[in-house]
Amino acid sequence: MDSLSEQEMQNRDVEQSPDDLLVEWCRQGDQRAFGELMRRYQTPAFKVAFSIIRDHQDAEDEVQNAFWKAYEHISQFNRDAKFSTWLTRIVVNQCLMHLRKVRRAQFTYIDETISGEDQLTVEVRDVRQSPEQALGQMEVGDVLQDEIRRTPPLLRNVFLLRDVEHRPMTEVADILGISVAAAKSRLLRARTELRARMRKHYGVIGPAILMS
Repeated sequence: MDSLSEQEMQNRDVEQSPDDLLVEWCRQGDQRAFGELMRRYQTPAFKVAFSIIRDHQDAEDEVQNAFWKAYEHISQFNRDAKFSTWLTRIVVNQCLMHLRKVRRAQFTYIDETISGEDQLTVEVRDVRQSPEQALGQMEVGDVLQDEIRRTPPLLRNVFLLRDVEHRPMTEVADILGISVAAAKSRLLRARTELRARMRKHYGVIGPAILMS
């Protein structure tokens, strides 16, 4: 690293270089290369953080903390993986630590085995509505968002990554550091818990609102 001059680093075209090359340059101490990685992934990293924390300022803080950790531990990055996936995993971990610290959350799990892979989405059905119906759906949407936030983070995160951000299950599992089978099991538990929570508010219509 010491053999590289400042001029050599300045001559690098960081904006046009692929992620893997930027990571290699970061390992050599090139801060411009990491700055370019931050520019590329600031927005998607914030979206992930906000979907978990639901607070703009806290999400921004945890994204910055995640970038700092990524820079500190760039030598540990596995070159066979995608930088974006590795960074997302750090962001998720930062957000989970934030929730544990601020809310002192007690994680609960649903022990019973759940089978099937029925689809669940958070979108309210798009139909022509009267003003009263539109208001009612807005209220349902608000309740749904509140219940998503109340779902234990270890269940909520897989739901957000899969059913809100529509990421492939393999990527969801990679981000969370678990197997695909475990991710699917956790997703089904999250869906079931949300159905139960919505049923308390709206009876049988609760799960119907959530179904695609």
